[in-house]
Order: sequence, then C-alpha cells, then structure tokens
Amino acid sequence: MKKLATGLLSGMLVLGLLAGCGQKGAAPAPGGDAAQEPSQTSGSLKIAVVPKLIGIPYFNASEQGAKQAGEDLGVEVIYTGPTQADAAAQVKVIEDLISKKVDVIAVAPNDPAALTPVLKKAKAQGIKVMDWDTKADQSVVDLSVQQVDDEVYGRHMADLLVQAMGKEEGNVAIVTGGLSAQNLNTWIDWSLKQIEEKYPNLKIIGEKIGTDEKQQVAYQKTLDLLKANPDLDGILAYSTVAPLGAAQAIQEKGLQDKVSLIGVALPTDSKPFLEDGSLDTATLWNPVNLGYLTVAAAKELAEGKTIENGQDIPNIGKVEVKEDGKTVILGPPSDFTKENAGDYNF
Repeated sequence: MKKLATGLLSGMLVLGLLAGCGQKGAAPAPGGDAAQEPSQTSGSLKIAVVPKLIGIPYFNASEQGAKQAGEDLGVEVIYTGPTQADAAAQVKVIEDLISKKVDVIAVAPNDPAALTPVLKKAKAQGIKVMDWDTKADQSVVDLSVQQVDDEVYGRHMADLLVQAMGKEEGNVAIVTGGLSAQNLNTWIDWSLKQIEEKYPNLKIIGEKIGTDEKQQVAYQKTLDLLKANPDLDGILAYSTVAPLGAAQAIQEKGLQDKVSLIGVALPTDSKPFLEDGSLDTATLWNPVNLGYLTVAAAKELAEGKTIENGQDIPNIGKVEVKEDGKTVILGPPSDFTKENAGDYNF
C-alpha cells in the first residue's frame, strides 16, 4: 500500500484576488479557429494575450484574469488563440494580431522555435513582444512572465512523488502535454535531475509520453502504459489535462493503492480524483492571477516602465524578477490534496 501525500501546502497562493476572480473564466465563443473578444473597447493600449489553445479550464481561468486586468487598468485586452495546441495555428493568430497593430503581444508558445520568425516580424513593426506561461525565444521577447521558478517546481514534483509512493525506489513514467512545450520540458528536466541526484534507485521507464494537451489522449495512453508495465509504481504528469486523463485510467483499473500519481492540475478539476486516491497531489499556481499579471506587466512594458524585484503589483502582490531583469515570477506553487482541494474556486 502506498503512502498518500499529505495535505500541507508547499506555498501560499498569491493574495489579493478581486471579487469573482476565483471562478473559472467563461468558455470562449464557439466556432472558428480562434475566439477574440476585447475586455473593453475604450483602452488606449491594445494588449493581445495568446494562450497555447483556448477552451480548456486552465486557459479559461487565465482569460478571466487577463480580462479583469484590462477592465481595472483601462487597456483593451484581446485574448485569442487556436483551438488545438498547434504552433502553425498560433502563427496565424499572431499574423492577424500584427495586422491589427496591437501594442503588445504576449504568447504562450506551443513550439518556441516555430514562433520566432513571426515574433521578430511583430517587433520589426514596433510591437512589444512577451511570453507568458511558457517561454519563447528569449532573444526575441522584451519581457517574460512565468508562474514559478522552474527548478524549484520540477524538483518539488519529484519529491511529491516519492512522498506519495512511500519509498525511494521503483519504476516511474513521465506523461506530458505537448512534446515541444518549453515549460513542461523544463520542469521534466528538473524533476529528472532531482531523481538523479536524490533518488538514484528510481527508474524512469521509456521516453516521456506526449498527449497533445488532451485528457482523452492522456487517458488512453496511460491505459496502454499500465498494461505494458504491470510493475509501474508512479507517474509524473505535466500539463493541466494530462494528470486528469492519467488519473481516470488509474481509477478505471482500480490501481489507486499501487500506482502513485503527481500532476500539474487545477484543484477543482482534480477534486474527484484526489478524493478517491487516483491522483495523490495536484500542484499548481493561480492561473487567474497569472493572466492578470501578464496584462499588468504588458501595460508597464508598453509604457516604457520596468518591473523591479519585489515590486507590489496591485491585486497580485509582490513579484520576483530574475537577474536577467526581464523574467517576472508570479510566486511559489501550492499543493492540492483531497483534504484541501474543496477550499479553492479555480
């Protein structure tokens, strides 16, 4: 029997949410390859926020925060993206934004290298370029808004898995979202580094398993993984939908007490799986705050201002700025378990 993860939080959620910001954002408008809806039309600045894809809970929540920031700060926010986690579709979205002559484009790239040419085109036309959630080519971006310190987060996930397994040896698999997603790959690398340095008796089975940011794909591939590896002890799942699909497979096979699962996931989505033990711990940050911070930072950038380390961002709190002067960190992650998942509204 494995030891379940404890319900202690690893970090405090960023305080200062506006009323109603704790709920998931509304689903984007149906139809077409992308939804575009400014938060208001009278803003003097036009800020475009481009997620990896629209229509999943994580990016819906980020949309809510971005649009709330637009209303609070008096800027026009265009939140738009492809309906699939596809780099070519993102390029088309950005080309359209360039034609609209927006002031800032903030993108969470599906494939950083694939977006470099179009982001350079945007800069050549005087548009400020940012990344958020996932890093783009750092030689192109003017500012980078990230959720957490990548090393801390990746190492923390490995520690959580060992805690859930109740042992420091066994067979572990990696399930992720898009195989080209820079943020997911960075967290995976740091998790593997932590395992190599601290848990040398853990064995990683096979290559990381991509799921295209689709829960159903994660579910099916985890079923295949479980069938092929009856001696599997744990799974690390990256992207907010991959853990749900993996947990669904573990739940269906009744392996809650045999296979431990740690994943990047929202507490509301995770709650049913946390309660029955098919997901031991979900670890994340507040995506509403991330969307809000992205727009707040974009406004500062457009106005020629610099965000300083420890600066207090209204409705967000103090943020960390890395030594490069352009990487802004929202804050530490939080862990969600069956004991505390019901306390959150995102």
